[in-house]
Amino acid sequence: MATPVKIDWTKVDEPELVLQRFPSRRSVVYGTKGVVSSSQPLATEAGLEILRKGGNAADAAVATSAALNVTEPSCCGIGGDAFCLFYDATEKTVKALNGSGHSPKELTIEYLRGRGVTGSIPTTDLNAVTVPGAAAAWVDTVERFGSGKVTLAEVFEPAIRLAEEGVPVSEINSFAWQRSEKLIKNASPNGDEMLLDGKAPLPGQIMKMPNLAKTFRAVAEQGKDGFYKGRIAEAIVDVIKSQGGVMELEDLAKHETTFVEPIKYTYGGEVTVFECPPNGQGITALIALGILEQIQEQGKVKNLLEMEHNSVQYLHTLIEALRLAFADSQYYVTDPEVEHVPVEQLLSKEYLASRAALFDPAKTNPEVVHGNPVQSSDTVYFSVTDRWGNACSYIQSNYAGQTVAIPKGCGFTLQNRGSGFVLKEGHPNALKGGKRPYHTIIPALATRNDDLFLSYGVMGGYMQPQGHVQVLLNMLRGYSPQAALDAPRFCISAGSPDNEVKNSSSAGDINSEVYFEEGIDLETIESLRKCGHDARLLTGFARGMFGRGQIIQKIKDKSGQTVWAAGSDLRADGHAAAQI
Repeated sequence: MATPVKIDWTKVDEPELVLQRFPSRRSVVYGTKGVVSSSQPLATEAGLEILRKGGNAADAAVATSAALNVTEPSCCGIGGDAFCLFYDATEKTVKALNGSGHSPKELTIEYLRGRGVTGSIPTTDLNAVTVPGAAAAWVDTVERFGSGKVTLAEVFEPAIRLAEEGVPVSEINSFAWQRSEKLIKNASPNGDEMLLDGKAPLPGQIMKMPNLAKTFRAVAEQGKDGFYKGRIAEAIVDVIKSQGGVMELEDLAKHETTFVEPIKYTYGGEVTVFECPPNGQGITALIALGILEQIQEQGKVKNLLEMEHNSVQYLHTLIEALRLAFADSQYYVTDPEVEHVPVEQLLSKEYLASRAALFDPAKTNPEVVHGNPVQSSDTVYFSVTDRWGNACSYIQSNYAGQTVAIPKGCGFTLQNRGSGFVLKEGHPNALKGGKRPYHTIIPALATRNDDLFLSYGVMGGYMQPQGHVQVLLNMLRGYSPQAALDAPRFCISAGSPDNEVKNSSSAGDINSEVYFEEGIDLETIESLRKCGHDARLLTGFARGMFGRGQIIQKIKDKSGQTVWAAGSDLRADGHAAAQI
């Protein structure tokens, strides 16, 4: 019998004792009240403003989310979707919100084939636009999880102010905006709303978004009806129909947020990781953790946390476990309201052990396929905690860049999540009218003996579950939140559909290339090639493939007082900041 995975909790509680082989460029941010960690400093400040007014983590998360629409519209906004995990400190429970939208009721595989579309819906086709779920998710997050001490209008006020007064554009956001400039100009009839004098704004240039401010005011004053009915809904339908889409006002009017039970996996006997259930891909991270645990229990490798970090054996083991996990999730994950997703079976010890049995510690599995557990883009992630001990792990996205549709007079871009459907009858994730597609965006939370341990996430298409696993294991080996994010990462195939790294494989092809970040030894990469991995090194802006994460860790000082320890990814423009 192999020795079970053991976690050294003394290292976890004192991360400063652990030495890293890589330079961690930022310091951990500590606070005893609330903390906000996001990819944009002004959005972080928006969340802090609500915390100072008496709002809790959920209230501040929505304020941060709306502000990110203004400060980083190349990645997210009210025209996209959102998911949320909320840790309720009073009840010591984790609650989940699915804010993803459905496909238009009249959209069918047959209709798309008549337009010459096969395989999947192109990200530039407006039939890829699903009903935006973010607006309803924002309203419902405040109503269901909020403090009741601040109004919806107060929560939106910082973002409205930013949109009306304008914000200086940050460096990495400007780079992403410039990459989307041609798409905005050529594919969207209302592209000028997302440009500055006809061009993507450069770093430091002030971008005002008055039409977006009007959209926010409509939601702040009228709630969900301000977005899903009336002027904004009509503008959404008009622009989609103008380019061959089939969305109707009824599709928008009937949209509702879904409150769901989170799924979880306990790793090492004490740390429980929570994810939103399908149609999100969070189960990928849980399956991978389960396979890793079974690989160790089967004696194929020693304790992962005792291996040299980012060594050949460590990276090979993680890559192979994640490939097996993706093989299952990319087949089975779909809308559970339409098709059964065998979550319980996929996370059972017996099934995970059968998948771990496929692992070879010396070489790659050349063609990973999904198992049978039953008999028969662009994104922004951020984290918020408050003085009461609550935590809100939040993520939102428009998927592939700034997309191809801008409703007239609304100031935001529409998502193209429908590209996540498979256009093949009989596949669990096959397109159907009124169905939600496979979704990449996933927030995460981790508890230890029911107490909050981490509120964290890593944004970026198919990189997200890979980032969840790598960052979590970094934390478990004793890294600080900032060092856990700074550590060089790997990504199996392209992380997002609009990533600048071009290859012959589609995004998320698990049998394709593995990209490694600058900072991982060249000798290590060469050794992985000898194991059979198609290993590639990425540097510069291309490192965006490895995602951009945020972490807030709950720790205790010697007096027993709660201290928040936060990190923010150096691959993004933002930072963590604490409430005073």
